[in-house]
Amino acid sequence: PFELDDGPHVVHGSVGIAEVDEHDEHRHSAVFRDAELAMYQAKRVGGNSIEIFARDMHERARARVELAAQLRDALESGGLHLAYQPIVDLVDGRVVGYEALLRWQHPVRGPMSPAEFIPIAEQSGLIVDIGEWVLRTATKQLAEWQGTWQDQRYVSVNVAASQLATRALVGQVRRALGESGLAPERLLLEVTESSLIDDIDGSVEQMQAVRALGVRFALDDFGTGYSSLSYLRRFPVDIVKVDKSFIDEIHEPDGTLLVRAIINMAASLRLSVVAEGIEAIDQAASLQQFGCHLGQGYHFSRPMPVDDVAANQRTFALPVGPTLRVVGE
Repeated sequence: PFELDDGPHVVHGSVGIAEVDEHDEHRHSAVFRDAELAMYQAKRVGGNSIEIFARDMHERARARVELAAQLRDALESGGLHLAYQPIVDLVDGRVVGYEALLRWQHPVRGPMSPAEFIPIAEQSGLIVDIGEWVLRTATKQLAEWQGTWQDQRYVSVNVAASQLATRALVGQVRRALGESGLAPERLLLEVTESSLIDDIDGSVEQMQAVRALGVRFALDDFGTGYSSLSYLRRFPVDIVKVDKSFIDEIHEPDGTLLVRAIINMAASLRLSVVAEGIEAIDQAASLQQFGCHLGQGYHFSRPMPVDDVAANQRTFALPVGPTLRVVGE
């Protein structure tokens, strides 16, 4: 650590190493490229580490470049689409909103997991354009549905760190709302702790500017990152989403305590709670009794294509029992 005016700081490094045969004249021209590939691999595994170049790194780098080009083509040609997972009121079973989830049907490889192509989009910088496409598509779709529904629902859209870092989010949201005509309170933006932590002041500034438009924020995957109470109070969020990993262990002693603690903490801060990854009715029953307001997961519905949403306008059956409502609701 070294001292600056505002306190101690620690510098971390990512190191890539490439070996070169001094008698191979062709290898000398490639050694810096190979070392750089190894360095980026060190960054991908978390940084603050050393990686030694391996020949298969070339193939993986080529595959990433090729996939990024195909993803850009998909964005430009209409090859991407959204699926919508219902968000359900855990008291009366009504659908109160939908989370819009990005899907890609690769022309050769078929359906691709977002876990595979989203990192490529982030590394290539394409995620900012994709993020705007998702915003515009989801708000337009909800506005169309809203014209035929009797109740008012919201759509939840995930926001990438790059959309905050590039200061693009405010303009994207303003354009999406203007083009779709959707009421701002019907849009919920989901951010993760990890996307905010690198530039807290800048992130808070962006979020406050978006909230001034009337849009709400949810803190996604709560409990898997830093989960600092000071951050939760500082970030202008309206909803906390409890990560699926906690719901999976809700009937374990420690799991029960953790879920209860998160729900009670959120209630004390006048935040709503959405439980993610509900897969069984007994999980929904426990969440009801703990005072959790909203939930989503395969127990209710898998993410649905657009045409199936309109055809599945039903109230979900829930366990009968005493429930608590979130403070300030």
